[in-house]
Amino acid sequence: MKKYYVYILKCADNTYYTGVSSNLEKRIFEHTNGLKKGSYTYFRRPVNLVFYCEFTDINIAIDKEKQIKKWSKIKKEALINNDYEALPNLAKKKFI
Repeated sequence: MKKYYVYILKCADNTYYTGVSSNLEKRIFEHTNGLKKGSYTYFRRPVNLVFYCEFTDINIAIDKEKQIKKWSKIKKEALINNDYEALPNLAKKKFI
């Protein structure tokens, strides 16, 4: 069964890049070595893999990637730190 990975990289400028790949090791190598000049990470190297999860359905993996890309930096950091209990609260808007 083929595996797909959703991953988060922490960039040198303290931003996060979220991606999806069927070959995580190869894709991280490409980000690390700047093989795709037009990519978000090209001018933000070095990058470090800080999170990944596996899927067996590419459609679910793509949906999760899109979902995470919309998250705030704080919510991504909760995911990276395995603070799953905090995730629902970080999705709520705060009104003053």
